[in-house]
Amino acid sequence: MISQQAKDALDFVVTSALKSSMVASPDDRCEVTVISDIKDIKEKKVVLLTVSSYVFRVMTMVYFTLNKDTKAHFAAINRSEVEAMSDSDFLDVICECGNIFCGALNRELGNHFPHLGMSTPNVLDRECVDYLTELDAGYTQHFKISINDNFTMHASLCVCDFADIDFTVDMTQTEESNGELELF
Repeated sequence: MISQQAKDALDFVVTSALKSSMVASPDDRCEVTVISDIKDIKEKKVVLLTVSSYVFRVMTMVYFTLNKDTKAHFAAINRSEVEAMSDSDFLDVICECGNIFCGALNRELGNHFPHLGMSTPNVLDRECVDYLTELDAGYTQHFKISINDNFTMHASLCVCDFADIDFTVDMTQTEESNGELELF
């Protein structure tokens, strides 16, 4: 069972991590809201990352469609010109943003749970998310990410619990920088 305070803590950490990992500049306005219906998510692909321990598996999903708006947004994050980036370059940037997002969640969970492992990014078709219910997860939440009122994308959190999960986080903390995007 996942306690309500653990669910609130997860929502807070995910929201904070999305706000810091999906923007091109600290001056960007980023609003993250909970959505109730996965049918609102229209993107075609998803970057999946997991954080696992002995007591849970947390899956994070960042949805995207590699269209003109998405390319412009992730080129800005990469501080590159759209024309200078291939589709493979865009996938690298999107996956690295997913890594930064999931890494922030991993760091916070590491303050409460020992022996965590984090996966590498996997790009899947969006339809795979329709099968999350098959995992019998203890908690699933979907988020809408609005950046500067002109770019929208989505993310999801799915927690499979193998034991009781209860923890809190300081919800008065200010957003921290997760560092610069760095591709190798």
